[in-house]
Amino acid sequence: MKILIADDEPLARMRLRALLNEIGQDEVLEAEATNGKEALDMVRAYTPDLLMLDIGMPGMNGMEAARRLHELATPPAVIFTTAYSEYALEAFDQQAVDYLLKPIRKDRLKQALQRAHSLFDDNMESSELSSDGSDDSDGTKNKPARTHIGVTLHGEVKLIPVNKIYFFRAEQKYVTLRWTGGEALLDEPLKHLEQEFGGQFLRIHRNALVAVVYLSGWKKEIDGQCYISFSEINERLEISRRHLQSVKQTIKDMSLKPRD
Repeated sequence: MKILIADDEPLARMRLRALLNEIGQDEVLEAEATNGKEALDMVRAYTPDLLMLDIGMPGMNGMEAARRLHELATPPAVIFTTAYSEYALEAFDQQAVDYLLKPIRKDRLKQALQRAHSLFDDNMESSELSSDGSDDSDGTKNKPARTHIGVTLHGEVKLIPVNKIYFFRAEQKYVTLRWTGGEALLDEPLKHLEQEFGGQFLRIHRNALVAVVYLSGWKKEIDGQCYISFSEINERLEISRRHLQSVKQTIKDMSLKPRD
């Protein structure tokens, strides 16, 4: 991958470059950006695959630059580098690959680069499969779905792997995320999650999305209400009549027999 560094502090850029060169698996561009505007200009000029982006920069900061990257046809992946932890949730809302706190440790940087490589390889494979360059129905190219979702647990920002999530359930103003480690609250609309993770999660009710990989079957109770069950947790969610047929078809496609 080609990597562009954006940071207003010369020593921070020097240290990050040294760490990247020590790891030695990518091409680090000689050009460096010192603010968000320069970062955008250099992304257009050099088309990097990955942008190492500081947040607290003069003029246009890193978060604003990240938002504007989405306007590009092929934006680079972003790893935020910052001394402040409070922007982590907003960073992952911008589909950041990772969020590194300064001083950056070599092992954490290496882990973040591995995530970026995984995303890069997936994008390359998708590009080869759709080499005709076709767009989606509204004329924009599909953005890659996140591999992790950032949440705050006990005052600490935690990355939850999407493949460890059992379901999303809307409750009042928030969405509850149930995963292998427990529960967390998200401030994201269920509709947006459905659009992003279509194929991975199935709508079973207006207030619930369930991970297809964890489905074990469905059951109709004596009162006529139907419920979905999971393979790894002793929990059931209600299936609405509107979505029952798609649930049945999905389970049939998975070669699972419904339990009457």
